[in-house]
Amino acid sequence: MKPTSALRTIRNVRRAREILTVLVSHGFGDVVQELGLDRLVVKGLTLARLKKPDAELKRVPYSVRIRQTLEELGSTFIKLGQILATRPDLIPPGWAEEFRKLQDDVPQVEFSKIRAQLEAEFPDRLDDVFQSIEPEAIAAASIAQVHRAVLKDGSPVVLKILRPGIRKQIRSDMELLRFFAAFVEDHFANLGYSPTDVVDQFARELAREVDLAHEARSTDRLRRDFKDNDNVSFPKVYWEASTDKVLALEEIKGVLLSRIEDGQFTEDELRTIVATGADAVFRQCLETGFFHADPHPGNIFVLPDCRICFIDCGMTGHIEPALAELLADLVQSVVNVDLDRVIDVAISIGDADPVIAHDRAFRADVWEFISRFTSSSFDQLDVGDLLQDFFDRIRRHHLRCPADMVFLIKAITTIEGVGEQIAPDFDIIGYVRPYIERLVRRRYGIRAMRRRLQNSMIGYSQLAEDLPRQVRSLMVNLERNRLTMNVQHEGLDRLGERIDRASVNIADALFVAALVVGSSILILADTASGTTGVLTVLAIIGYAVAASLTVSRILFRRRR
Repeated sequence: MKPTSALRTIRNVRRAREILTVLVSHGFGDVVQELGLDRLVVKGLTLARLKKPDAELKRVPYSVRIRQTLEELGSTFIKLGQILATRPDLIPPGWAEEFRKLQDDVPQVEFSKIRAQLEAEFPDRLDDVFQSIEPEAIAAASIAQVHRAVLKDGSPVVLKILRPGIRKQIRSDMELLRFFAAFVEDHFANLGYSPTDVVDQFARELAREVDLAHEARSTDRLRRDFKDNDNVSFPKVYWEASTDKVLALEEIKGVLLSRIEDGQFTEDELRTIVATGADAVFRQCLETGFFHADPHPGNIFVLPDCRICFIDCGMTGHIEPALAELLADLVQSVVNVDLDRVIDVAISIGDADPVIAHDRAFRADVWEFISRFTSSSFDQLDVGDLLQDFFDRIRRHHLRCPADMVFLIKAITTIEGVGEQIAPDFDIIGYVRPYIERLVRRRYGIRAMRRRLQNSMIGYSQLAEDLPRQVRSLMVNLERNRLTMNVQHEGLDRLGERIDRASVNIADALFVAALVVGSSILILADTASGTTGVLTVLAIIGYAVAASLTVSRILFRRRR
């Protein structure tokens, strides 16, 4: 471990002890001991034995206790839980629903600290940027809080301001999580996923959450994508009043979709609202390729004339053209009942070993998936249900699904859920059909086939042009004995560590044996002389050193 890493670990011992204490208090002491995490922290072993879970605590479901644990541990862990709620591929079934209950409402930071943060972001020009800022926050969450303000030119805005010190806290917590994840990965095999990879992914998501400049860019891009649509809008970003810690957005005057009351809108107006929202989400997901990943009713304002405005664009997804083509392949293959092609799509999306294509259980599961939609045509195809089922079966066979793919499924199923809640009689499946048809046409239409043929011809011509030069280079290297082959064998690092450890153990054993034998010879020599003198004292010291070395090695092995 590098010195800087060691210093960080020492500084984080108190926080690590706090995390272990909270885990134990919620009945996870056995998990802490099983993973050996209690031995990583000073006095950790006594922590894990402080409290045994009583019968009543054991009856509380695991998912509920974990959610309560995350809430008690604070901002970083609340956000991790909320991200996990969007990643059901990483948690057992049913846990995502529980994690959606995580409360993000926290006490407000006093305005003097918020103003100090603003003055640090706009040094010597705060009064030149803002005409006024309301001291009372209109919303306070674990990452940021929101205040109304008026810019110098009179424009009313809402300010999203990071909580002071939140980045340092998240950075500290993530260092601990990486440390714990690395320990678990080193000591437990066949988990089905890499704990360090998962933590790194969470770290990237959290880094985006605390970078308000990222949210500003995402909001601005979505606003540009819909500049030609009068029914869908996104808040205007005031860049002159925004930084990576402060985001100034146009204040939206409307009604949140989550706060619509009975009778506030007619049935026709509700259907129009749902149609507009569905149109916006499917256009983002299946056409522009850049989408709002969390279009729940609390992030959608209803404006006059049934127009809508999306807010909170911090969580977004991006579907690259290759992945969009795979989605088109999936839809087309399911409709055509093409088992092998659906398996190829699953392997490509999950970046899996092609050998799984011959696994009988996997093929049977994919066939069952296709059978669910065998009678469906484009007119009846529920794309949200299809993607969710496909995703669940990929997860069942430990195939990894790209995060943006998960976000896309979440966005589509969320807006479908909004439609069922707001206007149950609205035919959202029929409404999405044109987008699916256009997606498939882009993949299988005449133009697409001509484009692929042109690209293939260009690729073959480049190959024919480069092949003589590459063959000549290969022959030259063969003639000069410069041709090398690199072979990488997985697991050699651990084998080397075990060999080193065994070598140290053998050396220690030989040293102890030498001390014992040497001390015995000294005693025999002293006995032969008929006196008990210096040789016996030296022999006793040798025995003591050998005993202490033996005990210390046993204790060290148990700790490991």
